[in-house]
Amino acid sequence: MSSHPSVVVDHLSFSWPDGTPVLTDLSLTAPTGRTGLIGDNGTGKTTLLRLLTGDLTPTAGTVRVTGTVALLRQDVASRPGTTVAELLGIAPVRSALRAVEAGSVDPAAYATIGDDWDIEPRAVAQLAGLGIPADEHLLDRPATSLSGGEATLVGLAGVRLAGADVSLLDEPTNNLDADSRARLHDALDHWSGSVLVVSHDRELLEHVDAIVELDPGSPEGARLFSGTLSGYQELRRSEQQSADQRLRQAEAEVRRVRRQAAADQQHRAQRDRVGRREAATSGMGKGAVHFFVNKAEKNSASRRQAREEQADEAAAARDRADAAARRPDRIRIDLPDTAVPQGRQLLALQVGDRTLRMDGPERIRLTGPNGIGKSTLVQIALGSTDPGLAVRSAELFAEPVTSALAPRVPVGLIGQRDDLSAFSTPLDAVRRACPDSSPNEARALLARVLIGAATVERPIADLSGGERFRVALARMLFARPAPQLLVLDEPTNNLDMASTDHLVEALADYRGALLVVTHDGTLAERLRIDRQWQLDRTPQGTRIADQPR
Repeated sequence: MSSHPSVVVDHLSFSWPDGTPVLTDLSLTAPTGRTGLIGDNGTGKTTLLRLLTGDLTPTAGTVRVTGTVALLRQDVASRPGTTVAELLGIAPVRSALRAVEAGSVDPAAYATIGDDWDIEPRAVAQLAGLGIPADEHLLDRPATSLSGGEATLVGLAGVRLAGADVSLLDEPTNNLDADSRARLHDALDHWSGSVLVVSHDRELLEHVDAIVELDPGSPEGARLFSGTLSGYQELRRSEQQSADQRLRQAEAEVRRVRRQAAADQQHRAQRDRVGRREAATSGMGKGAVHFFVNKAEKNSASRRQAREEQADEAAAARDRADAAARRPDRIRIDLPDTAVPQGRQLLALQVGDRTLRMDGPERIRLTGPNGIGKSTLVQIALGSTDPGLAVRSAELFAEPVTSALAPRVPVGLIGQRDDLSAFSTPLDAVRRACPDSSPNEARALLARVLIGAATVERPIADLSGGERFRVALARMLFARPAPQLLVLDEPTNNLDMASTDHLVEALADYRGALLVVTHDGTLAERLRIDRQWQLDRTPQGTRIADQPR
């Protein structure tokens, strides 16, 4: 990897018009090649990309990008009326081509086309390489006809077609199934030009040459590491171990100084008692006694001051070591009410002449390509009364699929979008889920998922993505009655690594059953999945297989 920089940010600050700061005095350099940009939700990653494209203007400082820039946005398919060609960024060239084909000799049309006379077959080839089959109307299809994963792949193809010197990808694996993620990994491995990718996807970040972490606590606001995410995390673990060792040494020094000070004080008190007895029996005059007493007190005060200074220095060193060693807060909750007995049948799906069961506190992963019917299968499994469900099921699945047994236990659900907009504050959200809890009890529940006193009464709209997730988690886990079956539908979309860690931590103590829909193999591994229901396409329709882990 060349050390020549593709992106240079120097003392950059940015605030919204209302004065809310997003980035403060940030300096970083992204080298040529493939760079992963990581950081907690709310640290300004997406804002930084918009500053690099010129969409936003810095409040202070400078940004410099070597060459042209192309951006894949998170909300790639959110604009109404957008076609596939517009998502690809080739609509103006296509319009110019149609004008020339109709006989136009307008120089502006030829200037728009440039060297892109073959843009349409190249676009179709890019899409096919990313797994989107071509048809004669593909480029004119509305973006709304695409799944979330397909829209992301179309946007990615558009960035590659642009051939920019620097490509910016914002959470490109969101909504992608396993096959699409593999194609993205391959595309990144063979990327032409430099790429800066914002992602929390651990697998994707093993395909980069360098990691930049936005870290407001570091002197320059960011850290650069040459290597993949696993190498960076190993470095951070080593740094954490060293910091922990320094903290232990500093705490030991504080204890030593305190013990020595206490021993000195006891020694002085004993010596003073002996001195007073000797003075009383020595026959010295009062003036001489006062002289020696004052001298002893001055010496004692001097030694005491030295000990206090030593203690202050030891405490300051301990505080510095403590700050350096401080680990992110961790969620630790006890959920005994969620326990499900071994062997108790919770769900049963009748698939043709087979029965798929979930028994006891099993953890099952539901996986398969985008649009194959995972959400429909979850609805069937949970005994949904949606009148159109049977029709969709018949259209999707190769065999008849029905619920043989609706859930017999309380169910908690976290979907791809939370339902917090109906509540005013985190405190309100949790008290509605736990109506028998007092305000103090609700605050204590929120504190257990790291929503502190300063946040419990903030407006829901002002929360970061990670904070919203933890509030939704609290609502689900602390509901009454406690959920003994959790259903998670792509729970880590748009979550930073810390929030994903919080999910894994919380569910480490969960004693009920878990059904998780996810394309993220790393998450499935960390959640200790027992087995999976695999959905695959066949000419007859979707088939469902029950597979061991």
